[in-house]
Amino acid sequence: MPIGIPYRFWLSFVFVDCRRSKLSSYLLMSLILTLIPLTQLHWFDLERLPLFVISVIAIAIVLFTTYSRRSREKFKIRKIAGMDAVEDAIGRATEMARPVLFTPGWGGDIQRPTTIASMNFLSHIARKTGSYDCELLYPTHDPVIMTVAQEVIKEAYARAGYVDRYRDSNVTYVSSSQFGYAAAVDGMISRKKPASIFLLGTFEAESLILAETGNSIGAIQIAGTDSTIQLSFFIVACDYTLIGEELFAASGYLSQDPSILASVRAQDILKLLIALFILVAVVAATLGQVTDIATGDWWVF
Repeated sequence: MPIGIPYRFWLSFVFVDCRRSKLSSYLLMSLILTLIPLTQLHWFDLERLPLFVISVIAIAIVLFTTYSRRSREKFKIRKIAGMDAVEDAIGRATEMARPVLFTPGWGGDIQRPTTIASMNFLSHIARKTGSYDCELLYPTHDPVIMTVAQEVIKEAYARAGYVDRYRDSNVTYVSSSQFGYAAAVDGMISRKKPASIFLLGTFEAESLILAETGNSIGAIQIAGTDSTIQLSFFIVACDYTLIGEELFAASGYLSQDPSILASVRAQDILKLLIALFILVAVVAATLGQVTDIATGDWWVF
């Protein structure tokens, strides 16, 4: 090692099973010294500076929209037809004495953002069905989602003041198989004939199967997903479709919760800033190619 350069030492202990060896001890302790010059250490990676700046900006915007009273008072979400139809859909089922069916699709688990967003939506619907004494059916493909949904619906019924109307048997796990799940939900739709169907979550090939079955019994259907492939099927077969981020904004739209509305506004501000950044970067790159102006590559990270 060169003399005059400071070094940092790491001590690592390795225990080896020596029962099959001729060594007398059961454990052999090995001391490994790793020598790394301090001159090669970088406490701050300048290449990641743009990511650090973006993170600080994003955190600042979220904090501003969350804790600024002025920001929250002025912000409103535009009207979404599918959201305005929720009350009518539940009222229709109540008047016809038929149940409401809600399913989150087969494509996601409890960690998916769409599944979490659908739980917020489910809470609002459960509170309404509990108040109107309307049966709510919730078939799913995942036992964890089933357990969470049971708690969400039970809590919503309790908030509405009708916890005695909750039934565990209405929240069911049907099958982890994609088309087994689709067949089970189709059978439930055909037998129960719900007046309103909510298809909100992550859907794959089963989307059109479920939507067509619901359409065949004359149910009003409100669907929503972030899958661009399945959206086309929902638009054709359902009465109302929440496209992309409308599903994530739904809980804030329905509950008017200031915290949720603040997070929605923060996302909108960030999207505008990203669009502005892309526009400026495109102009700078174009000027650098067609003129002699040295714009640099500051936008590359």
